Amino acid sequence: MLISSLNAHSFFDTLIVILGPDKGTTNIKKVDDTVCLTNEDNQVIGYNFFNISTYTDIDPNQNGQVFLTKHNIDQLNKKLIESNFDANLTVDDQPKIVYGFVETCEPHPDSDHMNVTTIDAGQLGKHQIVCGAPNIAQGQKVVVALPGAMMPNGQLIWPGKLRGIDSSGMICSAKELGLKHAPTARGILVMPDKTVAGDAFKSNEVDELLANGVI
Repeated sequence: MLISSLNAHSFFDTLIVILGPDKGTTNIKKVDDTVCLTNEDNQVIGYNFFNISTYTDIDPNQNGQVFLTKHNIDQLNKKLIESNFDANLTVDDQPKIVYGFVETCEPHPDSDHMNVTTIDAGQLGKHQIVCGAPNIAQGQKVVVALPGAMMPNGQLIWPGKLRGIDSSGMICSAKELGLKHAPTARGILVMPDKTVAGDAFKSNEVDELLANGVI
């Protein structure tokens, strides 16, 4: 799992790479232009790469999530070796925000408004996701942010528990997806029946459906 992002306004020429969620105390080690972050179990959870324009061809003027190529990964691993860190980065080209099918939807045993769903994400497998939206129902096609996803507002999606029940992802509303024509009413985005579970979410196409009243 690898999430990379740039914030040209606040941290120009700095690539942030996240490999896992925080766990307890975060330890920081800086060598030259590279910072390695590890958790309390000494597992690497991320890197900060400063001055990336000097040793990669990644455009530092971007804002938000950056999808790295194999060439980019090779450049970063070379930098890690030069800084005496393990070159452990690999390409993660699997989509993290996808369409899914609500296979099951049952009331949460410890909540009066949440439901526990089974989401079929096609080739990406089945995921148990707790959802609090009032319009969630079995048989729907929805948009799902799987673990490792970065939302438009910068929120990261990791596995967790909601009221004691395991939840591996988030079923998304149009607003959470940052769509221009998102409705003001609370609730998840329900896609047309012909939507294919497992396909990558396409924001422009879905926003056009919203604009035209198709969904």
